[in-house]
Amino acid sequence: MSRIETLRERLSFLLKEKAYLTGDFILTSGRHSDHYFDCKRVTLDPEGLAIASELLVDRMKQAGIAAVGGLAIGADPIVAGVAAISWQLGAPVQGFIVRKEPKAHGTSKWIEGCVAAGVRVAVVDDVVTSGGSIIKAIDRCRQEGLEPAIAYTLVDREEGGAEAIENEGVPFEPLFRYSELFGSA
Repeated sequence: MSRIETLRERLSFLLKEKAYLTGDFILTSGRHSDHYFDCKRVTLDPEGLAIASELLVDRMKQAGIAAVGGLAIGADPIVAGVAAISWQLGAPVQGFIVRKEPKAHGTSKWIEGCVAAGVRVAVVDDVVTSGGSIIKAIDRCRQEGLEPAIAYTLVDREEGGAEAIENEGVPFEPLFRYSELFGSA
């Protein structure tokens, strides 16, 4: 088994054991669900973040991505982890954060980080249901002159988000789909 396959297997286990919850939940979209992925339980865990970051760095290296960012707060640990691990692996990727609202003081920025206009970027989030958070980040990146080249997530709930993101003209690659973790969606 390759290192990447071993890491995927371990991340699958962590997502199922730490992030997957059952009950009655209201999602960001306002929809109700009987299951929920609290991926911050994985992305704020040292092992989980290191593994997810290395898997994403591997994909970004293949895609020729220079920077990674996403909408605060789901993307924040992923962006920091990818930036750190990319440096350690000798394939540095710059990180940036897309604010939900512009900074109210100082520079009034929407995007935090040192990423120049025209740069090919990856947009990330921890979980995708409708795709709304990634789409907001894609729109803001475009408005700031960045080139969203691909979108990644740890888990695609397979509830229409992938299609919505790809309708924005950005390829979408989840590390896992719900059906890969638990069978059919």
